[in-house]
Amino acid sequence: MSKVVAELKYSAEHEWVASDGAGTVGIGISAVAADALGDIVYVDLPEVGAAVTAGETCG
Repeated sequence: MSKVVAELKYSAEHEWVASDGAGTVGIGISAVAADALGDIVYVDLPEVGAAVTAGETCG
């Protein structure tokens, strides 16, 4: 069974976002998604300071 962390905001697709309250956020995927996907071997992130749009792919 997966644990839901109250401090995280979850999407319907099992991604999560955590904010430190000072403007920095962390992103990730739930244990359910990680188990379904297997190993992640490469991530291509936008440049620091780049704008991202809700609902659009950013990585």
